Amino acid sequence: MKSSGRNALRIVVVAAGLGFLAWHQWRPQHAPAGAEAPAAASADAGKRVAPEVKPAPPRTWKLGSLTLTACNLGQPNSGLSTAAWCGALAVPENRADPAGRKITLKLAVLRSSAQVANRDMLVYLAGGPGQAATDYAGPIAAMLEPLRAHRDILLLDQRGTGGSNALACKNDDQGDAADDSGYDPAKLRAAAAACLKQVATHADPRYYTTTDAVQDLEDVRRALDVPEFDLVGVSYGTRVAQQYLGRHPDAVRSVVLDSAVPNSAVLGEDFAQNLDDALKAQFARCDADAACRQRFGHPFQTLVQLRDALRANPHPVSFRDPESYQTVQRVLNEDSLVGVVRMFAYTPPTAALLPLSIDAAAHGDVGPLLGQAKLLTVDMADLAGSGMSYSVICSEDADLLTARPQDADTLLGTHMIDAYKAICAAWPRGARPADFHQPLQSAKPVLLLAGQYDPVTPPRYAEEIASHLPNARVLLFKGQGHSVLATGCGPRLVQRFVEHLDPKALDASCLDRLQPTPFFIDFNGATP
Repeated sequence: MKSSGRNALRIVVVAAGLGFLAWHQWRPQHAPAGAEAPAAASADAGKRVAPEVKPAPPRTWKLGSLTLTACNLGQPNSGLSTAAWCGALAVPENRADPAGRKITLKLAVLRSSAQVANRDMLVYLAGGPGQAATDYAGPIAAMLEPLRAHRDILLLDQRGTGGSNALACKNDDQGDAADDSGYDPAKLRAAAAACLKQVATHADPRYYTTTDAVQDLEDVRRALDVPEFDLVGVSYGTRVAQQYLGRHPDAVRSVVLDSAVPNSAVLGEDFAQNLDDALKAQFARCDADAACRQRFGHPFQTLVQLRDALRANPHPVSFRDPESYQTVQRVLNEDSLVGVVRMFAYTPPTAALLPLSIDAAAHGDVGPLLGQAKLLTVDMADLAGSGMSYSVICSEDADLLTARPQDADTLLGTHMIDAYKAICAAWPRGARPADFHQPLQSAKPVLLLAGQYDPVTPPRYAEEIASHLPNARVLLFKGQGHSVLATGCGPRLVQRFVEHLDPKALDASCLDRLQPTPFFIDFNGATP
């Protein structure tokens, strides 16, 4: 599979993973009641020989019908690990054929610090589509630390990700987003076909949809003997949360939706408009700031001019690799520029670098833009070439995508829709329930978190969801982007919501202290 197809898809499927930029190392916790203690070795003093040291038996924890084992979950590209209790559950790949192939779901529980945790269990639903929840145990533990005082946290790798029969596509060509040669439909279709050939050796991609994942989660709940879940979904995970609540309402106590996607949304259809809206709103701050305007003029206009110049004249550029410090050469074109800008727009710290980086690129220095993009690409590596994301998109959205000529002049143009249709022409399509895209309706307490400048799931998405929910509330995180739960007082607000289940009475005045990250005027930072 060539890097051009794989990198274009990296731009298509990136989601919540970019929000996790910091985490705490695990602090030791006590073992659960009933856990087996390590056996002590003893020496035979009479024989005066070295004692035989036997390996300690693994510590185990019986939870429902599952036996969990003490484990350490590693964080990709960090060298860090988090203590947890790991388990597995076998489920049918195709539930219409229960005697057919079984797949194993990987799950882990982050133990509460309470001697006796509440019976309801918190569930973190990862984004993407394509992220494996257990890969982010450290950031999740830090973000949800206030809630661990009374509740255990369940991490379940959605089928097709991580340790749950991952639909991962291996690629020998180690290209990156800066080496992207564009959204060529033929190349994307060929890349998807090559990925399918790999995953078909151990999976049928038709059965790796959100609907299948929802039933997996219900099977896990029953196996763990948990009466109710408190769902916390981020980005694509909010689709899973809504579908689960709609199909298993009695199994849900509360729901938190961070950077939410409405059931009615067709993924990819308005990505181009969402990106333009977010960038224009961000750059309006520069237009209104004398120092920023004097230094950069109008950044969005500069970006459009740079895009147009690259459309007419893509060309090789050189920059210093921020990891190896070696000079590398890439072809810079319209698509690679827009893909990099979209990555920057996800978080306030990187968005604050955009006017400076765009200005430098317009004057011939692409190092700030492409060098930083290479570092960001490392955070998204688990999403690139994810067959699970193809299964979700092709089964649930692709056939509903319609041509949007109004997007022709946006930065992304019509590329996203063209890309999805090309990929799904080669990818098997699973079943989609007739009511899948119907708005969620429920009386359950729901808290929605939205970033003001989110380039992919804008605040209007959260408002649309809440309009159908009588016991819901939207909290706007001013100046923020995609995936906001860990920002400022977000963790404490979520804790209070889960504990009291009254979103409308929640005192969220602490969010008034949030401010946008000031734009960098130069590489020393913003003006004083």
